[in-house]
Amino acid sequence: MKQIAVLGSTGSIGTSTLDVADAHPDKIAVYGLAAHSSWELLARQTQRFQPSLAVLTDETLADEIDLSQFHPETRLAFGTEGLEELVTATEVEMVVTGIVGAAGLRGTWKAIEAGKDIALANKETLVVAGPQIMKLAAEKNSRILPVDSEHSALFQAMQCGRREDIQKLILTASGGPFRGKTIDELKTVTREQALNHPTWNMGPKITIDSATMMNKSLEVIEARWLFDFPTSKIDVVIHPQSVIHSFVEYVDGSVMAQLSPPDMKLPIQYALSYPERWSGVSPRTDWTTPFSLDFEPPDREAFPALDLGFEVAERGGTCGAVFNAANEVAVERFLAGELEFCHISRLCRDILESHDYQSSPSLEELLSLDEWTRKETYRWNY
Repeated sequence: MKQIAVLGSTGSIGTSTLDVADAHPDKIAVYGLAAHSSWELLARQTQRFQPSLAVLTDETLADEIDLSQFHPETRLAFGTEGLEELVTATEVEMVVTGIVGAAGLRGTWKAIEAGKDIALANKETLVVAGPQIMKLAAEKNSRILPVDSEHSALFQAMQCGRREDIQKLILTASGGPFRGKTIDELKTVTREQALNHPTWNMGPKITIDSATMMNKSLEVIEARWLFDFPTSKIDVVIHPQSVIHSFVEYVDGSVMAQLSPPDMKLPIQYALSYPERWSGVSPRTDWTTPFSLDFEPPDREAFPALDLGFEVAERGGTCGAVFNAANEVAVERFLAGELEFCHISRLCRDILESHDYQSSPSLEELLSLDEWTRKETYRWNY
């Protein structure tokens, strides 16, 4: 039995993780759950899995929740102290980091410090502090296993050959709801259009990132640090069916790909089961039905966020922290109707160019810069 803690248990990654745990009760035990404010769903999850500890990071809810809705054997804790207690608990072997945004960094850091294995769904952790996180993981002998479908696919395909024989890592992208649109057509994009993803059912922030292709920029940066490959060996291709989740190209021209219907439970389960493979709970490919797979290069003019991501991955230092924080705020402002769709990438670039770059920042400096960036991004207008 592998004891796990799930951070962001009420979000899409968290609920999918619990579906996997529910399908393998002989292999996975849920020691603890953490959510920000969705206490009613968290309470139902405690009734379902009976964890030892549940955490609400929003401390203001302490006097508002109905404790009777939680399982009687589950202890409830609050705030960052509760989160730290959960990820450092002796019983926990693996922490699933399903928290969206930079908010997931501190919990992941504390879990690695405690020597826990990480099932990493929070790409922003490596975007903000990739070198620091990977160095700490090496020191603490903590395994970081990717949950993002693209990075899980790369991780699986990389096992088909020697690392030194890898020519290129190729991330696939669905193209989002605006694939094929021109810059002029994107100027009038509405909130509702941007939230209508053709393939994946995700939260609003990730869905907007897919529409701008900012998600692929963040994934390029994540791949840069997770696999320790230079940006010259990383590429992106548009694949609208989202069946091939990524490729690895070897020096002899062979290309290894991981294919499956789009469903996050498969990469989550592989991170939990690695190096084993368990009977799957995800949909299977139907080989009796004809289907085709299409590929095309991304339109970098219509989606400037992609080039921006490669630049940030190449430069490193404080760029990732600024880029990530600026994007999070820009997406918030777009969803609130305060910013045009095309201005999301522009605002991120302008904030990046205005910040005081450092090549080797500490974690404290990165967190301070994250705070500065958020204030600055709220302040700028177009």
